[in-house]
Amino acid sequence: MASAGAGCLPAIRRIAVFGGTHGNELSGVFLVRHWLKERAEIQRPTLEVQPFLSNPAAVQRCARYVDCDLNRAFTAESLSMLPNDSLPYEVKRAQEINRLFGPKDSENAYDLAIDLHNTTSNMGNCLIMKTSKDDFTIQMINYIKNTLIHDNCQVLLLENPAVQYGAIRTVAKHSVGLEIGPQPQGVVRANILANMRKLVNSALDFTHFYNEGKEFPPCTLDVYRAFEKVDYPRDSEGQIIAVIHPQLQDNDWKQLKPGDPSFLTLDGKTIPYNGSSAVYPVFVNEAAYYEKESAFLLTQKVTLKANSMKVCKT
Repeated sequence: MASAGAGCLPAIRRIAVFGGTHGNELSGVFLVRHWLKERAEIQRPTLEVQPFLSNPAAVQRCARYVDCDLNRAFTAESLSMLPNDSLPYEVKRAQEINRLFGPKDSENAYDLAIDLHNTTSNMGNCLIMKTSKDDFTIQMINYIKNTLIHDNCQVLLLENPAVQYGAIRTVAKHSVGLEIGPQPQGVVRANILANMRKLVNSALDFTHFYNEGKEFPPCTLDVYRAFEKVDYPRDSEGQIIAVIHPQLQDNDWKQLKPGDPSFLTLDGKTIPYNGSSAVYPVFVNEAAYYEKESAFLLTQKVTLKANSMKVCKT
């Protein structure tokens, strides 16, 4: 029996599963290609699941992108550019995806987007959310974490404007990004692919149970809220002059205190973290982020709350 205080929310029917947003992150590429041919695994009676290869030209080249980063192209500016031959390939692609799965911020947009990524950082199983105010997404991620408790999923909240970007998943009403690693670019590792597969299926299971009328009680969710990116030390010409310190390398999600080593110069000098309080770095030494001037992101641990939730019956 539903409790009187349970929030009544709309059904989640249409789900996009994006793979190959970056053409050299191959777990999502392989899974989406498989699911386009064999859809039984991702079918649920109450869902319409659409797997989609986001950036086929970049996938063909096994490159992150062709002209610019597709996962930064879902901004109001890019989506509103008038079509012309000089537009970057990924801007044209973003506009096409917005037509197919959006329009972004509209009632006609897809209900949920699941975006599949790999990282070269030691992030393990990471779920990315864009807001702390979405009960459905908090409940879904809480379900995934509890269902796959032995797989040790961490949650990254990208709500602070300093770390937000025009991600493809923002085209839908609700979204979750998967960042599974470590995996080199242009490589598929069986264990990483299997972890991604389990996370997607768990998200689909949750959504199906929700649509069937299952009530989810209030929950809390521990997340890491990102608030700042840290660049590599550079010289006057903008060249990197220090690398990630061995004591920080591969230690994503672990506490970094003021004074702890963060960088090591080529002269052998240790550069300590000079923040005012302890933080938790993530995306440490991510290969794709050198061009984005990001050695790692700083996060703080916070706890989110979601109200009880059930689907509205119409």
